Amino acid sequence: MSVFSNPFASAPGDAAAYSAAIVALLGDRDPIDVLRLTADKLDASLRGLSEDEIRRPEAPGKWSLCQVLRHLADSEIVWGWRIRLVLAQDRPPLTGYDQDAWAERLRYDEADPMAALREFRTVREGNLRVLERLTSEDLQRVGIHAERGEQTLAHMLKLHAGHDILHLNQIERIRS
Repeated sequence: MSVFSNPFASAPGDAAAYSAAIVALLGDRDPIDVLRLTADKLDASLRGLSEDEIRRPEAPGKWSLCQVLRHLADSEIVWGWRIRLVLAQDRPPLTGYDQDAWAERLRYDEADPMAALREFRTVREGNLRVLERLTSEDLQRVGIHAERGEQTLAHMLKLHAGHDILHLNQIERIRS
């Protein structure tokens, strides 16, 4: 299993390895810049593809482009909620979620990929408006993630930008 699999309720060591690998994908890039560019990159990744290509899984048991887009839209909602909790509350608990259960129970395979992209873009723009007003003190605020423990908003920002990169890379693999 890949370090990027991120199974729900994994061991603390697995969660730490996942976080480190995601942040490593970001490297020295500015996370806000990565977050600003993702929606356009997603849009470009769909150009010229047929409905069948958008719905074809990478491999048996893996997600299609459509499912990745739906995951990104839902992840953006979750992340926006977490940002706001950390900003508005002192050391709030941040629940994890089982992305595979969401994909199955919310029927990502039946999603409208263009609607998922529009939703992602809209929620991302709202989240960026919040992020662009953050102070250095805001970035040091902490939430307590159920699986990853204490996390500053600055770390959460790097994780989310790395998450974008992970899925943009996944989309390129699926396209090829």
